[in-house]
Amino acid sequence: MTTLLRTLRNYIGGEYLAAADGQTIEIVNPVTGESYATSPLSGREDVDAAMAAAAAAFPAWRDTTPAERQRLLLKIADAFEARAGELVAVESENTGKPLGLTASEEVPPMVDQIRFFAGAARLLEGRSAGEYMDGMTSIVRREPVGVCAQVAPWNYPMLMAVWKFAPALAAGNTVVLKPSDTTPASTLLMAAIIGSILPKGVFNVVCGDRDTGNLMVEHPTPAMVSITGSVRAGRQVAESAARDVKRVHLELGGKAPVVVFADADIAQAVEGISVAGFFNAGQDCTAATRVLVQESVHDEFVTALARAATGTKTGRPDDPDVLYGPLNNANQLTQVSGFIERLPAHAKIEAGGHRVGNKGYFYAPTVVSGLKQDDEIIQNEVFGPVITVQSFTDEKQAVEWANGVDYALASSVWTKDHARAMRMSKKLDFGCVWINTHIPLVAEMPHGGFKQSGYGKDLSAYGFEDYTRIKHVMTSLDA
Repeated sequence: MTTLLRTLRNYIGGEYLAAADGQTIEIVNPVTGESYATSPLSGREDVDAAMAAAAAAFPAWRDTTPAERQRLLLKIADAFEARAGELVAVESENTGKPLGLTASEEVPPMVDQIRFFAGAARLLEGRSAGEYMDGMTSIVRREPVGVCAQVAPWNYPMLMAVWKFAPALAAGNTVVLKPSDTTPASTLLMAAIIGSILPKGVFNVVCGDRDTGNLMVEHPTPAMVSITGSVRAGRQVAESAARDVKRVHLELGGKAPVVVFADADIAQAVEGISVAGFFNAGQDCTAATRVLVQESVHDEFVTALARAATGTKTGRPDDPDVLYGPLNNANQLTQVSGFIERLPAHAKIEAGGHRVGNKGYFYAPTVVSGLKQDDEIIQNEVFGPVITVQSFTDEKQAVEWANGVDYALASSVWTKDHARAMRMSKKLDFGCVWINTHIPLVAEMPHGGFKQSGYGKDLSAYGFEDYTRIKHVMTSLDA
């Protein structure tokens, strides 16, 4: 029996289009491991068409008033809110995420962030005019950069798409966005909603694989490239964009240290860390998956964390008791399983460490202790529901081990000592430091890392400014 697959299409210049050469990719539901749709495998002709549509739409969109861009972005936010049920259903099919948590934890932030950037649209201002040379007045203009090529990841397809398009559109840019090859469905539903509100060509979606993304980055039209993805992908984008000196915005991997001192509230820390480590199956660059615990409370903490892991449930999206669903795809299941299979002899699996069921890509909440700083699982991003625990002696060692990885996106400190918390927040070399919590984000505050976690900021006024350029205008007062 052949299952009829749903057909997805690119959204270019206000129209839904198949790939010009007719090539497609099958899209798999990670809950079942079975295909449910086909998506375009876009090539050069498709990318050319999307870039041409965005370039043609740019002058008029650039020249809209900030108030008009704000009005339209607010309409998009309202429409997303009104159609939240549809968005959640498609996103869950995309990713296997729990329906209830997607509705409560992802849609409200998406809507709020669009509204934030709608307000930011009206703050496109430079510094005040002034005379810095006799007879000359200088002013500063802040302008959109142009067409933006954007590549979103599969771990939060809707939310990360918002982080891409909302600041870009608010600043007056036009967009060509590529969703992940495994999760295009919700982005295309968003395109249908956005397309009913914005002028044609302002927002475009091109589906495809890694080669499609490379074509977008290499294309001569975009003035800026933004990607959320792996370090490997970020390096390739930076190298490619450098050939014609495109602006680049990179949000890459993470290996967040979670430093728990002996004076911390252990019960509170375990509860917060287990949720922040296992939420979304640990498929989050900021996930609380690398815990460093002061030696005097190490055993107590590990016992409590293992108990919390055992009590954490993974399962189907319609089960209201699950914290997370499956890993996104078969390759990711292989990657996570491989880290556990290659554990050194000195490591101990305290909980989990295995696949759940034989259908779909579910993996048990896992806790691993007894690890050393140079172990593979400490140094590299697992991107799964696996929390590692190391034991440290003092603050100096905690800082050394926390900073002793190539990533520098997010971190947290758990202590009742305010002075220690402030010292740690200074010494931790990460773009975000949470204190006695882990993972909350707000639209007003920047998100982005250092080192191999990339550069540029998402969210906040800083993220908005990344999508603008500065122009100095000087005029003679004697003319």
